[in-house]
Amino acid sequence: MRGKRIVRVLKIAAIVTVAFTVFGFVVTHLWNYLMPVLFGLRPITFWQAVGLIVLGRLLFGGLGPRFGGAPWRRHMRERWEQMTPEEREKFRGGMRGRCGHSPAPATETKP
Repeated sequence: MRGKRIVRVLKIAAIVTVAFTVFGFVVTHLWNYLMPVLFGLRPITFWQAVGLIVLGRLLFGGLGPRFGGAPWRRHMRERWEQMTPEEREKFRGGMRGRCGHSPAPATETKP
């Protein structure tokens, strides 16, 4: 299980790195193609473009999810509130097995 988690983390890290690089080059090329001609500004480097992306995200997008949070979170909260205690425990047990944790030991009930 632990090996699968490491592979998943490495895949996500690779995708984030590729996306980071692609967006950086796209912003660099768009800036250097448009801004000097239109506004007389100097060309920028890759790292300056990445800085612009981060600055734009901080100023206009914030640090968290956009538009009032993730819609799935509200949906899950509504579903959770409609579950019976038995359904909630069954759900927790299923999630423990899926998320790489061993299932909780079964508790014996005394008659």
